[in-house]
Amino acid sequence: MLKLIRTNSSHVDFINLVKLLDADLRIRDGDDHPFYAQYNKIDNIKYAVVAYMNEIPVGCGAIKEFEDETMEVKRMYVDPELRGKGIATKVLLELESWVKELNFNRCILETGKKQPEAIRLYQKNGYKLIPNFGQYKNVENSVCFEKYLNS
Repeated sequence: MLKLIRTNSSHVDFINLVKLLDADLRIRDGDDHPFYAQYNKIDNIKYAVVAYMNEIPVGCGAIKEFEDETMEVKRMYVDPELRGKGIATKVLLELESWVKELNFNRCILETGKKQPEAIRLYQKNGYKLIPNFGQYKNVENSVCFEKYLNS
């Protein structure tokens, strides 16, 4: 059975899952990894979700304030052995609920073209492609999405 907890970036299970995510991204991003890594620090993330299956941490995600009414989805990860079982969708939906509770109404995110499973996850969950924002504006390997949340 899947259990989700809300926490922050100081939670040891969140930190360990992010290390696994970063190791995976280091391989996928290759020479581009240092560029992306500078924007993926977790020191001050106030809102993180960790997913547990049988008390074992198997996935995570986070949100951080981006601008008025907008939160950015960050650090989404699920153990590769457990992908395709709906864990990432449940983490994402929990993050979206939290966004609404915090009185924000829009989520944005960036993912890499080398992460097709992430792109499918976001599209399947109603995220729409938008022009690359912020530091990703002219980055060829980045893809950005948004979703407006109903209250």
